[in-house]
Amino acid sequence: MTTPSYDTDFYAWTQAQAEALRAKDWAALDVEHLAEEVEDLRKTERRAVRSQLRLILSHLLKWRYQPDKRTDSWRSTIANGRVLVQEDLEDLPSLAPELETLAAWAYPRARRDAAQETGLPLATFPEACPWPVAQVLDEDFWPEA
Repeated sequence: MTTPSYDTDFYAWTQAQAEALRAKDWAALDVEHLAEEVEDLRKTERRAVRSQLRLILSHLLKWRYQPDKRTDSWRSTIANGRVLVQEDLEDLPSLAPELETLAAWAYPRARRDAAQETGLPLATFPEACPWPVAQVLDEDFWPEA
């Protein structure tokens, strides 16, 4: 039986690599591609947290700067996003030190999102995030107008 190729049948390749790992068949391992895939897993997890931070921040901005349009949907989006980030941090505690960096990436995008979604000028929203990450993720924090 030929070993499936990473480039031509990724799914079969993953199955063969899992079998080789379990069998400790080191010679059958495609080490370079395995290393790439492990690195990609890290990137995927970082992107998930970064995306949730962006969503939470955009909704917190809308919550703060459009108080007359607050909805249960906004509250739910913020609350659910916070839970998802906390769950990710429980599973991936070594990601916690990167939260500030991830939030710094997310905030300018969240700011643009909030401006687009509210129709308010971009200048309405502070250029720098007005809240520390711990506050953004605090389930009891709701910014007032």
